[in-house]
Amino acid sequence: MTRKTVTEQYPDAQPDLPPRTRGVIGLFEENCTVCMLCARECPDWCIYIDSHKETVPAATPGGRERSRNVLDRFAIDFSLCMYCGICIEVCPFDALFWSPEFEYAETDIRELTHERDKLREWMWTVPAPPALDPGAEEPKEIAAARKTAEKLAAARTTPETETRTTPATQDTQAGQDTPPGPDNPQGGEA
Repeated sequence: MTRKTVTEQYPDAQPDLPPRTRGVIGLFEENCTVCMLCARECPDWCIYIDSHKETVPAATPGGRERSRNVLDRFAIDFSLCMYCGICIEVCPFDALFWSPEFEYAETDIRELTHERDKLREWMWTVPAPPALDPGAEEPKEIAAARKTAEKLAAARTTPETETRTTPATQDTQAGQDTPPGPDNPQGGEA
């Protein structure tokens, strides 16, 4: 209230956007497994996905053939999208990302349906994720993997450094005491 208002001269001066700006959605097609979660969870039904199944030959002799989904069409209609971000949150394979780009206005509403080629182009504008907090706790998955690796390393080094002793070698090493038995009921030297 005490400062003078300043009008930003857009489009001559680009606005300084926050890092988590929701502009347009980019598609990283290699990560998409056509699980359809994004399309099912979208409250506006603005995501269109088409796919077909392909048979993958067996990787080893005697193995069985597998089938996998192949993406034919992935489109988002931004004239319907309400930018809620549910599709990005539910994607289990990190195939969808927010881009801060917001300048994609069109004169024809039909051109606001971006097909997968256009969505892929938006990936170049997606900012890098923020750096991890150095004071944060280590993720439990990494901690569990580290503990397992340390146990395996400890198990590999113990047989080499320790010599196992059997009862027969203990007797010969001690040389004096023998356990009580039928031949020596008192124990001690025989």
